[in-house]
Parts: sequence; structure tokens; C-alpha cells
Amino acid sequence: MNKRFLSVIVPILVLIIASCGNQTTKMETKKKKKKKVDEFVEVELKTDISNLSANQKEMLTYLFEAAQLMDDIFWKQVYGDKNALLNSLTDPAAKEFAKINYGPWEILNNFEPFIEGVGKIAPGINYYPKDMTKEEFDALKAEDKTSLYTVIERNEKGQLYTIPFHQKYKAETEKAVDLLKKAANLAEDAGFKKYLELRAEALATDEYYNSDVAWMEMKTNKIDFVVGPIENYRDALFGYKAAHEAFILIKDMDWSKKLDKFAAMLPQFQKDLPVDKKYKSETPGSDSDLGAYDVIYYAGDCNSGSKTIAINLPNDEQVRLDKGSRKLQLKNSMRAKFDKIVVPIANILIDETQRKHIKFDAFFENTMFHEVAHGLGMGKTIDGKQTVREALQNYYTSLEEGKADILGLYIVTKLYENGELNSGELMDNFVTFMAGIFRSSRFGAASAHGKANMMRFYFFEEKGAFARDPKTGTYKVDFDKMKAAMDELTEKILVIQGDGDIEAAKAWIEKDGKIKEILQKDLDRINNAGIPRDIRFKQGKKYLNLN
Repeated sequence: MNKRFLSVIVPILVLIIASCGNQTTKMETKKKKKKKVDEFVEVELKTDISNLSANQKEMLTYLFEAAQLMDDIFWKQVYGDKNALLNSLTDPAAKEFAKINYGPWEILNNFEPFIEGVGKIAPGINYYPKDMTKEEFDALKAEDKTSLYTVIERNEKGQLYTIPFHQKYKAETEKAVDLLKKAANLAEDAGFKKYLELRAEALATDEYYNSDVAWMEMKTNKIDFVVGPIENYRDALFGYKAAHEAFILIKDMDWSKKLDKFAAMLPQFQKDLPVDKKYKSETPGSDSDLGAYDVIYYAGDCNSGSKTIAINLPNDEQVRLDKGSRKLQLKNSMRAKFDKIVVPIANILIDETQRKHIKFDAFFENTMFHEVAHGLGMGKTIDGKQTVREALQNYYTSLEEGKADILGLYIVTKLYENGELNSGELMDNFVTFMAGIFRSSRFGAASAHGKANMMRFYFFEEKGAFARDPKTGTYKVDFDKMKAAMDELTEKILVIQGDGDIEAAKAWIEKDGKIKEILQKDLDRINNAGIPRDIRFKQGKKYLNLN
């Protein structure tokens, strides 16, 4: 064959083959992103609002707008320019996945980047300069540097300084303040009106105590609105900074009335904790309440990655001591996760003889008392020098979620033993709790909830609380051993928190806050079965038939 011909045709063929390879790779990448999106099953957020007045329905339109502003601020906190990112993505699946994750990093996969060319996420996201060292932070002479409500930035000389949230996000905050005032003018419930007015003031000043107290004192309002900078999970550098979010909620008055009696038991729960008295010396506020709600809107932090199905607020330790806390159970989201995720997981990983114990009432109770348990234990270390949050820094959230999980089950156990709960049998709660470990472990090691579930899985494994059948790959709960392990784990966490023992927390999390081989194989079976990892929402005014 003519050599000149070969010298021309061979490079062309190489280019064609390479092009085909690139096209194949791009197609595979698109399919992977589409599969990732499909792991979040869509759920419509709606409820019956026919019993709301015209004023209340009009008020909702202002709350939707204010919630969206919290969403806008959250984008700035965790990524930056939302529109620039979304407009740069031509693949619809990649764009949708970026919306789910509020950025180009996959939350439930240890924040690994899923967009080509994007580097690793900064642990402190946009709360701190990317190049800031911990030594620099320690040297900064600013009393509010550890505040939940400040951002750390550099001036023109490269020196660190603090800037309050209400100044950093001034444009969005001022609009939100105005919207809350308009909503307050339409409020028919006096307590809700007072809260909205004080929350508007709080957003404008970053002083949240009075509005938190007002929120605690609301008892008769049909509409609820959680808004502002609240949780600190996303600050993986220190765990100091709060993220903006919002929930719009419609109260289920009948369900909430059924839960009233449990709120008064909080001080007694604290006294009965299975730990030395110095680790339960605080008395939680007795003004706590439990309520059941349907969510009609999620925005910001609570809408990123895995979705919240229950709320325990306020986080302010002083408010909790003075007034207690409110525990809000989000019924419609909870039911969606149970039906679409928990039950299918149980059908794969729970021993066939125990699947009858997978029940929604047990899932509801476990979740509800998880939130109750956040208000127990110690808000401050036993030496009184600092809060547990300050002492444990970025290890706090994993220990706190682990505490709430296991203490919630402990409370359920005590309520069954004294006859206060009788919706089923305690074994329902134990087996459903076990299935819940697999559900939450799928949130990954970057999630405080994920870490907490992994740590508990390995603790239970060590104590024989469950047995895994190697032939079927299913798990069977040992009632007595799980009960004993529950008490022991409760004590371990409360002692670490009360002592403010950051080294113990760090060592435990680094050892067990990860997915090991056997657990990974079982989670792979769940994934391969196409079971959703979590839910995402179709939400907004149109799903409520609001204009």
C-alpha cells in the first residue's frame, strides 16, 4: 500500500476512533449523572389548606418569597454564583444534580466533585478564606469569630476580620425582613404574629434569642415558619457557622394533640438517663412541645442532599435551658421516606422472620424521640467552661446525632415499659431502627447523620446486637443484646460530650465513622436494587393551588 496514503489515512482513523471514544465516554458520564438524579425520588409537597383563611393564604405567598431568599443566601455560603454554575451546564441531569447538591460536589458521596475541572470542596466553604490556616484563625482577635452568625474575610492588607451575616447578605436579608413584616400584618394568631415580627428583627441584627423564645411560646398557630441561619453541619472546618434555610409548615392539629403528653416528660427523661448524675445535672426547660406537621416548602440547607424529616429547635443552649425546645415531626416527608426507602431496604437486608416488625408507627416514634433526645444530656461541659458544641468543634455534630438516635430509642423503650406507648410492640421499634441504620448510612461519611449511623452499626456489631446471616446477607436483631448495647452506647456518648473530650470523639469517628467492607457490600446491594437514596421535591404555590 502507498506509504504516502498510509501517512495521511492513519492519523485520520486515529482521530475518528478517539472521537468515538470521547463520545462514548460523554454518553456514559451523562448516564451516570442521570442515575444519580434518579436516586432521589420525586415527591409532591402538598396538604389540605382549605381550612386556612384568605389572610393566611395570602401570608403564605410572602413566606414562599422569604424562603427563596434563604435559598439564595445558602447558595452563596456553600458555592457562590448559582446562576453562573447552572448556566454553564448543558447536560440537564448535571444541572438537576447540581440543584440537589447546591453546587458541583456530591453531598452523599463525601462531597466528591461531579463536574469536570472542579477541585475539592473547601472544608469551611465560603465562611472563611480558602487559604486561611487554623493558626491564623486562632490569632484573630475578634470576640465574634466563633459566632454562628459571622463570616471571616480578608481586608486589602490580607488581614482577617469578621462580618455579620446581616451585612454580608444585606440585599437578601433586607428583602426577607420586609416580607416577614408583611406576613406579620396578616397573621391572625397573636403568637405567630409576635414571632414573625421578632424574627424579622433578628434577621436584621443577628440577635436571635427573643425570636427563638417567641417561637417556643407559639401554641395555637396553624402555619409555622422556620427561617434563618440555623444548623452548623456545613462548616466542616470548625463547626461554628450556621447555614440559612427555611421550612413552611402546616400543623396537623389532631396529631399534635396526641403528642402533647410526651413533652411534659422531658425533665423526667433527663433524670432517668443511664449515666452518672454529673452528666445529667442540667434541667431541660419544661415548656417543650411536640407537634406533627405537613411540610409545603424546603429551602436552603434543609433542602440540600438528604432531606430533614423532623426538627428539634432552637439550637441555642440558653433558650433550651430557659424554655426547652420544640420537636416538629414532618409527617408527609416521613411517610414518603418510609414507603419508598425503608420498606424496600428491609425487604433486602432484614431477616424475613422480622420484616413484620417494619412499621410506620415505629419509624415515626423513633424519629420523634430522636428530636426529643436532642434536648437531653448536657448543653455545657461538666466543668462549666464551655458548651459541648465549642468543646467538640467539628466532631460535635456526629456525636450529637449519634446521641439523639440512641437516646431516642432509649426513651421509646422506657415509654413502652411504663405503658405510655402501646401502638405496637417494642421489637417493632428495634427492627425498624436497624433498617434505619442502613438508610442513613447511605448518606455517606461526609454527613453527620451518616457517620453517626456507621459508628452505631459497628458498636452494635461488637456487642452482638444483631447477627448477619452470611448465606442470605440479612440481619436479625437480638432483642436483649440490643437493649444492653443501647444503654452502654448512651453512656459512652454522654460522657464524651459532658467531658468535652475532643480527642475521644476524634478517635472514635476516625475509627468507625466510615463504611467498611461488609457494610459497603450490603449498601451496594441496596443501590443495585434501584432503591432511592433519598427524596426531592416538587414544591411551591402551584402544588397548593395558590395563585
